[in-house]
Amino acid sequence: MASVVLSEAEKLYIVHGVQEDLRVDGRGCEDYRCAEVETDVVSNTSGSVRVKLGETDILVGIKAEMGTPKLEKPDEGYLEFFVDCSSNSPELEGRGGEELGTDIANTLYRVFSCENTVDLKSLCINPKEHCWVLYVDVLLLECGGNIFDAISIAVKAALFNTRIPKVRVLEDEEGTKEIELSDDPYDCIRLNVDEVPCIVTLSKIGYRHVVDATLQEEACSLASLLISVTSKGAITSMKKVGKGSLDPESIFEMMETGQRVGKSLHIALQKILDEEESLGTSRPKVGFLG
Repeated sequence: MASVVLSEAEKLYIVHGVQEDLRVDGRGCEDYRCAEVETDVVSNTSGSVRVKLGETDILVGIKAEMGTPKLEKPDEGYLEFFVDCSSNSPELEGRGGEELGTDIANTLYRVFSCENTVDLKSLCINPKEHCWVLYVDVLLLECGGNIFDAISIAVKAALFNTRIPKVRVLEDEEGTKEIELSDDPYDCIRLNVDEVPCIVTLSKIGYRHVVDATLQEEACSLASLLISVTSKGAITSMKKVGKGSLDPESIFEMMETGQRVGKSLHIALQKILDEEESLGTSRPKVGFLG
């Protein structure tokens, strides 16, 4: 993961500020940086979004393609994740970027492995034969800290933006089945993302923990806790990262903070998505993809 080199004096300054609930950029310990969310930015996808969280820049595109259901779940579709860390950071070139991409993809698989996260049965066209496969491509354009949270926000927003064509299964007299796709672009299936969790990363700095850590704050943290939280505040998975250790009391405090912050994050994200949806085609395009 991309990192910065800080002197001991700089680290001390950051740690002391966190103890007083005052971070270098003026935020409190439970405050996120300003996020920019723009949906429907890539034309040849079923759904797409660009998310900027501070200096972290994420682009997610989802492509719906027909495939064969998995043997263990013959009446469900499924999701496939691919993460490309083409960041301009030298540390993310080559093997370093591949390892980080694999780690992020595995984390997303774990988050979405929980039941009812996405209604996969709605992606089934014909049991055992045909289903929709959602290929979720994540592109890390720039790393400015807290990439797991930014990517989870982008994935949820992209799923909300995804439109899957409606299909009909036609069967002739001989029993041969044919699939007919609707020609109407507005005749489509929309996914319910109410139960899709967002990841909240809590970084332990000194005796306290912060959310949405910058690269400088990540350099001062030896251990972090990744918590996936639903809009109702339910924790679906947890993962500890970093070389340091966390005592049980700290973990419980971080879980409580994660639930509280996660619920607020979902409310803010859904408000932005609903506003963009209401604007329709009149929404002005911004950014380099405009």
